[in-house]
Amino acid sequence: MNLTLNVWRQESPREDGRFERYEANDISPDMSFLEMLDVVNERLTESGDDPIAFDHDCREGICGMCGMMINGRAHGPVDHTTVCQLHMRVFEDGEELWLEPWRAEGFPIVKDLAVDRQAFDRIVAAGGYISVRTGQAPDASAVLVPKENSDLAFDAAACISCGACVAACPNASAMLFTAAKASHLNLLPQGQPERVSRTQGMVAAMEEERFGHCTNHGACQNACPKGISVDYIAMLNRDLWKAARHRPGDLG
Repeated sequence: MNLTLNVWRQESPREDGRFERYEANDISPDMSFLEMLDVVNERLTESGDDPIAFDHDCREGICGMCGMMINGRAHGPVDHTTVCQLHMRVFEDGEELWLEPWRAEGFPIVKDLAVDRQAFDRIVAAGGYISVRTGQAPDASAVLVPKENSDLAFDAAACISCGACVAACPNASAMLFTAAKASHLNLLPQGQPERVSRTQGMVAAMEEERFGHCTNHGACQNACPKGISVDYIAMLNRDLWKAARHRPGDLG
């Protein structure tokens, strides 16, 4: 199959960017999207041109590094799919594609399609740690956890920190990411001692990183490759409100 790519090229954060047009010919429909970009880059290198910079690591839909906008959609046209798991067969032969990096003040562009996502690391770090001593692995029934809570915590922990929620949000809000990272600990018994400080610290860090505010558009949920629900934002807001008026036992 043959495709036309309009790729955002930007040499550094301090320089202006622009779209450049490339022809991706003889592409196998069984390739992943990143494999297609590898082929394009090989041809650019062979012709003496600068290859397209993009983030990637595991290529298994786990690490979240591969995120980019494809035709205006975070991670492309297939729901619950990362770019590295997106196959070329979902596109039509002769189709024209537009590739852009995440657009958010909290994600400064490093080069081309690659952005700096260290802001997410700082938000997680602001949540602190769990002070409960774990020691050796306890018996499975030593700490009772309601199944509803364990299921919710497991779903929240599925967040791969890709940033699609920020990229899709018209406000560039990081609320879904922050809510997922806070909730998967706040829902479990081991996370209770630091629940107040974790909630307040992570939200404060999110605001310091200049991400926007949530106005309940729901675009974050639709863009999330792991299908994380906006219900976690409601949980975070509830915990934040309780933390503001915290007395012992309020968050139980």
